[in-house]
Amino acid sequence: MKRGKRYQEASKLVDTTKLYEAKEALELIEKFPKAKFDETVELHVKLGVDSKHADQQVRGTVVLPNGTGKTLRVLVFAKGDKAKEAEAAGADFVGAEELIPKIEKENWFDYDVIVATPDMMGVVGRLGKVLGPKGLMPNPKSGTVTMDVTKAVSEIKSGKVEYRLDKTNIIHLGFGKVSFGAEKLLENYETIIEAIIKAKPAAAKGQYIKSVAITTTMGPSVYINQK
Repeated sequence: MKRGKRYQEASKLVDTTKLYEAKEALELIEKFPKAKFDETVELHVKLGVDSKHADQQVRGTVVLPNGTGKTLRVLVFAKGDKAKEAEAAGADFVGAEELIPKIEKENWFDYDVIVATPDMMGVVGRLGKVLGPKGLMPNPKSGTVTMDVTKAVSEIKSGKVEYRLDKTNIIHLGFGKVSFGAEKLLENYETIIEAIIKAKPAAAKGQYIKSVAITTTMGPSVYINQK
């Protein structure tokens, strides 16, 4: 695969035989040739677990101290007082059954996260086939099925991210923008890594963190020495 000039220039700065300290890696990313947009800084963590086993799943949420640089649009399924609470908390869209046909028939997906009160999960469940493949289904584990809609909306808006294993036992996650600078990105990075380490399943044997790489949307990977 032929890479662009900017990618090649960035690659020259990276020593592929070296494991960088996190701060050093983030400072290196700052030196990459700039794109025409503010690139996302991504984290890729390969874990020594087997995601096929339920007792080796790694999944959770964490609020990043400096946010993600992206304002997420939140849809809340709620009624009555909880709907008013969601609106007051800054939810972008609030509704109930009337939203089902809009999502099913009109392919309406102008939101990034869905929060639902537990009593609304019967309604939301009808959208499982549509929302599931897009990773939009609310889940108690990620804090998106809750009676505390104020807290859920506030956390999502202030930079809450979900991390979860994919089928190849890797966690992929955006944790800020290049414009944040190394210091703020390091704070976000350390917060996520700490959360992933704490989420280590009891059933995991041997080396838990196999490799950690950071990259930008359009840039090469930089591998980190994560003990």
